[in-house]
Amino acid sequence: MTAEIINLNKVRKAKARAEKEQRAEENRVRHGRTKAERDADDARRSAENVHLDGMRREVPRETTSRSGKTEEDLDPGSVS
Repeated sequence: MTAEIINLNKVRKAKARAEKEQRAEENRVRHGRTKAERDADDARRSAENVHLDGMRREVPRETTSRSGKTEEDLDPGSVS
């Protein structure tokens, strides 16, 4: 009557791995989105931005440097 020897450490780790995988599967179902859903959201968001930019009353100002000069005012030779 010989019993099979079981490494309890391996059993404990295997059980923990299985539980972690189960939680991961539940989270993928709960929070996951397909690539098509993400792409559709990105397309909708960019279309909204284009629509809003088209409704602007005035053109956005040019970017300025710290000195207050626009990028066009800066001489490329004088920048150090």
